Amino acid sequence: MINYDNLLCEKIKEVKPSGIRKFFDIAAEMEDVISLSVGEPDFKTPWHVRQTAIDSLQKGRTCYSPNSGFSILREEIAKYYKRRFNCDYDPLHEVLVTVGGSEAIDLTMRVLLNPGDEVLIPEPSFVCYKPIAQLSNAIPVAVETREEDGFKLNPEILKAAITPKTKLLVLPYPNNPTGAVMRRADLEAIADVIRGTDILVLSDEIYGELTYGEERHVSFADIDGMHERTVVVGGFSKSYAMTGWRLGYALAPAPICAAMTKLHQFAIMCAPTTAQYAAIEALKNGDPDIDEMRSEYDMRRRLVVNGFRSLGFNCFEPEGAFYIFPSIKHTGMTSTEFCEKLLRSKHVAVVPGNSFGDSGEGFIRVSYSYSIKHITEALERIKNFISEELGL
Repeated sequence: MINYDNLLCEKIKEVKPSGIRKFFDIAAEMEDVISLSVGEPDFKTPWHVRQTAIDSLQKGRTCYSPNSGFSILREEIAKYYKRRFNCDYDPLHEVLVTVGGSEAIDLTMRVLLNPGDEVLIPEPSFVCYKPIAQLSNAIPVAVETREEDGFKLNPEILKAAITPKTKLLVLPYPNNPTGAVMRRADLEAIADVIRGTDILVLSDEIYGELTYGEERHVSFADIDGMHERTVVVGGFSKSYAMTGWRLGYALAPAPICAAMTKLHQFAIMCAPTTAQYAAIEALKNGDPDIDEMRSEYDMRRRLVVNGFRSLGFNCFEPEGAFYIFPSIKHTGMTSTEFCEKLLRSKHVAVVPGNSFGDSGEGFIRVSYSYSIKHITEALERIKNFISEELGL
């Protein structure tokens, strides 16, 4: 018998499976489950975007694209970031089209990190940053964000985490799972900490279009002096409801973008052709779609926040993405215990906060990327759970 454990890469054995998947797997075996766990828009991709993709297939446009993506798509991405976020990028040398934002994150870390380099990762945050850093032979360093700070990255805590080995800072805002947003003043305070160092920044702005209130999303690359040290990761999944199309992009200084393109051409070759044609249409004519979906999410956001507060949960008010991150500490249960009991008792799936880092213990992630009817039924079941199972 072959001992596969001796043959597998040591690094991949060190990486823990995603804590989110455990609850997906349990829920998949149950009937009548209402899920508030998935970070995926319930909207369909806008029809004019789908129609463009269909037209491209009917015309037989099914060949490889250039490694970096079609030039017209890179031009539209650059125009979009200028139009929406006031950032200037050269589409020829500073834009790379990737297979989802996830590939862009992976490429960024693999071309920048050497063994022993440290990566500062604010937590709670999305589950991919730590394992990708580990697989890049770097050392992930968690930087705790706190509810009392609105789950924003505190500049003093950041400063204390920096060592001579610090190479990269991840800025995952708007944040998954907390919904926290870093406004311009917050970002300027972070820039003050790293200005004058050689620390680079991976700014994951996949939820950039989903911010609420009068102030729009501010890209870290738009902060004075930060453009030259920042790789911006974006995509089409959240803003245009195009999760299954698997299309993202990276915006980066030309030398970094060239290195990422080199790795991309060997590992992936190019992003899906049909998805690229769809994305061109989305960027050209999809601004109204973004605004419509954002308005709907904002209504759902208020509904779910008020719903959890009415049930006695201390619930930080999110300003971005489509998640809330209520505290369940008053129940006396751990995050995992709460989620497992809620799922088995009332068939409602939410995600334990500690799936997103140790500082997420005592919280749960709830997605409101679902219909009002869906959310209302889930809240009613949670109300019954709190009353019947916990006596609260």
